[in-house]
Amino acid sequence: MSLRLSTVILPYRRWHEGGRSAWQRAEQLGFHTAYTYDHLSWRSFRDGPWFGAVPTLTAAAAVTDRMRLGTLVTSPNFRHPVTLAKELISLDDISGGRITLGIGAGGTGFDATALGQEAWTPRERADRFAEFVPLLDRLLTEDTVSYQGDYYAAHEARNIPGCVQRPRLPFAVAATGPRGLTLAARHGQAWVTTGDPKLYEDGTPAQSVQAIRRQTERLADACAASGRDFARLDKILLTGFTPDRGRPLESLDAFVDFAGRHQELGFTEIVIHWPIPDSDFAAQEKVFERIAMEAAAQLV
Repeated sequence: MSLRLSTVILPYRRWHEGGRSAWQRAEQLGFHTAYTYDHLSWRSFRDGPWFGAVPTLTAAAAVTDRMRLGTLVTSPNFRHPVTLAKELISLDDISGGRITLGIGAGGTGFDATALGQEAWTPRERADRFAEFVPLLDRLLTEDTVSYQGDYYAAHEARNIPGCVQRPRLPFAVAATGPRGLTLAARHGQAWVTTGDPKLYEDGTPAQSVQAIRRQTERLADACAASGRDFARLDKILLTGFTPDRGRPLESLDAFVDFAGRHQELGFTEIVIHWPIPDSDFAAQEKVFERIAMEAAAQLV
C-alpha cells in the first residue's frame, strides 16, 4: 500500500491574511488530508492569534473540493459529546463527507484549565475519554440518544440527518496507553501517535522507531482482544515530536528515509506541519512543497 501524505495547518493566521491560501495550497499540492489542532491556545502560540478549529474547518471546506479535512486532535478538555456531535454532523454536511475526527484524551496544557476547572489527572482523563468516545459514536450514528454516565449525559439528543459518511465520519484515535488503544481498536478507523514523548529531548531516532514499534505491537494486541482486524486499522504518525524533530523536512531524501522507516512499521499516513517561520515547525517552503509533490511516489 502506498503511504498517504497529509499536513496539519495550525490556526494562527487570520483567514484573509494567509489562512485561506494555506488550505487552498494544501489541496493544490495533493495532500490527502489537511488537519488542524483543536485547542483554545497552544504552547508558544498562547499569546498570539489562535482561531477555533470548527469554524476554521468550515471555512476550509468552503474553499476546497477534494482534500479531506480534520482535527488532530479534539479532546474532552473543553468539549461535550452532544454539542460536538452536532458540530461534526454540520461539518460533514458542509464538506460533502470529507471530515475525519482526530480525537484524544487531552493533556495538561492551557485547554485543561481554561474553563476554570482543575487539570484532570491522567486517570481522570482516561476515565472521561472511555466514556466520551462511545457516547460520541452513538450520537453520530443514532437519530436520538439518551444516556447517563459518570461524566456525560444526553437526554433525547437529536442528530438528524446524521453524517454524510455512513455509518458516521471516521475517528482517528490518538492513544498509547492500554485503555486508549482499546478505544482505538473498538471505535477507531485509524490510530494516531506522535511517538514516545519521553524520547523527545534525549532519545535517538533509532530508539524512537523501537518505541513506536512497541506501540504498534500493543495496538495489535488490543485489536486481537477486541476482535478487530489490525491490518484494517489505519496508522497515522503526526511528525515533529520525535527526536528527529525538523530534520525530515530538511530535504526530500531525508523525508523519504524517515517516512520509509515508519512505513515499514505499518503506518499508512504521515502528517507533516505546514511551515511556520520562527517556530519549532520552521521549514523551507520550497523543500516542503517538493516533499508534498514527490515523496509519496517514492514510498509505494
